[in-house]
Amino acid sequence: MQVDATQLEAHRAPLTGHCYRMLGSACDAEDAVQETMVRAWQGLARFEGRSSLRTWLYRIATNVCLDSLSDRSRRARPIEEGPNGSVEDYLETRERTHWLEPVPDARVLPSDASPFELTALRQSIRLAFVAALQHLPPRQRAALLLSEVVGWSAAEVAECLDMSVAAVNSALQRARATIATRNGHETGTEPLSEDQSRLLDRYVNAFHDYDVDALVALLHEDATLSMPPYTLWLRGPETIRTWLLGRGAGCRGSRLLPTSASGAPSFGQYRPAPAGGHTPWALIVLELEGDRIAGWNSFLDTEKLFPLFGLPSRLPA
Repeated sequence: MQVDATQLEAHRAPLTGHCYRMLGSACDAEDAVQETMVRAWQGLARFEGRSSLRTWLYRIATNVCLDSLSDRSRRARPIEEGPNGSVEDYLETRERTHWLEPVPDARVLPSDASPFELTALRQSIRLAFVAALQHLPPRQRAALLLSEVVGWSAAEVAECLDMSVAAVNSALQRARATIATRNGHETGTEPLSEDQSRLLDRYVNAFHDYDVDALVALLHEDATLSMPPYTLWLRGPETIRTWLLGRGAGCRGSRLLPTSASGAPSFGQYRPAPAGGHTPWALIVLELEGDRIAGWNSFLDTEKLFPLFGLPSRLPA
C-alpha cells in the first residue's frame, strides 16, 4: 500500500493529543510523536493495509509511550502533592519532569474536527482529566484512552496491548472507577459563554492594572492558585489576595498575551524587565466554573513552554 509523508503528517495532531494524555507532558508528547513518525516511515514497507493507517499509527504511538513510561513516575499537580499552604510557607521546588504540563490546543486539536468532536477532545486534555489519568498504570491508561477517546473496540485494544478481551474489559472497569474519583470539578469545554468572555476581559484588565480587589472578585469561593515548579498551592480568595499583594507583587505591571492551553483559556504572562520591556514569567491556564475562576495555574517553565506555544521571547517597551 502506497503511503507518503503527507498522509503520515495528517495524523500528527491527534497522535500528539494521544501521547500527551499518556505522558502528561507536552514536550514529551512532541518527542513521542516524532519517534512514532520515524518508526512508521521505517516500517512502511511492512504496512499492508490490513488495518487503517490511523489504527496502525495509534498502535505505534501507544507502544512508544508505554516504552517511555516503563520506568517513570507519574506527572502530578501541586494540588495533589499535599494540603494547601499559606503565604508564609517555604517555596520548595521539584524538577520539571515531576509536574504535569499544559499542551497547546493548536498542537492536538485537528483542524477538520466537528464541533462535537472538538468539545470531546477539549474535555480529554483538561488538566484535571490528564492528571487523573496519571494515577492509572500505563497499560490501563492506554486501554482507557484507546477505548474512550480513540473509539476502539475491546478487541482492537486487546490486539494492540497484547491482552485478552476479558483482561481489557477488567482494566477498563478499574480505570473508569479511578477516574471517577479523581477527575475533580467539571469545568466547561464548550465555547465560552458571553458571561465567561466578559469574565476574561475583566481578568485581563484587572491584571494589567494590577487591581487585586478586582482580580479576587472574579474567583470562585474555593479557587486555587498553583505555580509549578513550586509545590506550594493556595486556596480561597482571601489567601490569594494576600499572596498577590505580598510575595506575588512582582507581577505588578505585567502584560498578558492570550493563547489556548489544555482546552482552557490561557495567557502568556510577561513581567516588567529592569532594562525595559517585558520578559516571560508564566503560562497561565484558567479553569472556569460557571462565571468564576476555579483554578489559576501559573506554569513558570517559560523556557520550555513559550516556544511550544509560539509566544514571543520578550515584549518591547
